[in-house]
Amino acid sequence: MAKQGAASMLALALVLGTFAAIPTVVESIGVCYGVNGNGLPSAGDVVQLYQSNNINLMRIYFPDTNALQALSNTNIGLIMDVPNSDLGSIASDPNAAATWVQNNVQAFPGVSFRYIAVGNEVAGGDTNNILPAMQNINNALNNAGLGSIKVSTAVQSGVTQGFPPSQGSFSQGYMGPIAQYLQSTGAPLLANVYPYFSWQGNQGQIDINYALFTSSGTVVQDGGNAYQNLFDALVDTFYSALENAGAGNVNIVVSESGWPSAGGDGASTGNAQTYNQNLINHVGQGTPKRPGSIETYIFAMFNEDQKPGAETERHFGLFNPDKSPAYNINF
Repeated sequence: MAKQGAASMLALALVLGTFAAIPTVVESIGVCYGVNGNGLPSAGDVVQLYQSNNINLMRIYFPDTNALQALSNTNIGLIMDVPNSDLGSIASDPNAAATWVQNNVQAFPGVSFRYIAVGNEVAGGDTNNILPAMQNINNALNNAGLGSIKVSTAVQSGVTQGFPPSQGSFSQGYMGPIAQYLQSTGAPLLANVYPYFSWQGNQGQIDINYALFTSSGTVVQDGGNAYQNLFDALVDTFYSALENAGAGNVNIVVSESGWPSAGGDGASTGNAQTYNQNLINHVGQGTPKRPGSIETYIFAMFNEDQKPGAETERHFGLFNPDKSPAYNINF
């Protein structure tokens, strides 16, 4: 995660002269499962916690053998990441991609893989490895008879620019070819969407109610589209960027979204509960630009006290390590 600066820059662009907005919805709600914490439950207990709360989608950030074994034959749909540290070797060597698929996908035939996320919020020179690594992983899956598993990459809002949402475009040159490749394969773009960071970096321009889904009416009017929440505005900015890149048929899966319960401005149990419950309630509706549900993954299952970065990074959990709810959420 840790995408504060880029999210703030996008939000500022989105609110020049007025407030910003975001779109997104979910056909199913998933939760991201991170393991950077002390005293977390076993993977088997975590999967049972997902099932008992009717959470039928999960994202993991590396090929976690314990999690993959626990997920086998559960029908919980999975996003699994290729870690950023592996992109270089996989981009440069198709055999490395084939070995990765063999060891981490083919070896777990009972797991319901949905997407492979080739890198998460990749930055710097490593961005040159994203597309060739995606191509090599996709070819390896196809060669293994697993072409139904779609290959994408997870990006944050800082790769887009423009306000209002209809003026969205990609701010990073490497994104155009990635978008066109996704269109050619039928895979979605995985987008990490955080109204919290947009609000936090632009509190003078963005009302917190707009970020929390609690605005009483339209905040941004964009032609015929009315935006009442920042989430929809951010998502539709991604959709406009895809259209401008010649990839208007690419769908968006919101691969992370959440709100911290402690550690910074506006980070409270009450706001976290409000945001995440409203997100769950909202995702089936779609955005003004794209009505219809959007698959969405809440970050994160647990508070992770070993996460680096700002203090808020350690307080995004829906549950405590003892499996008790951090606050009440109805899935």
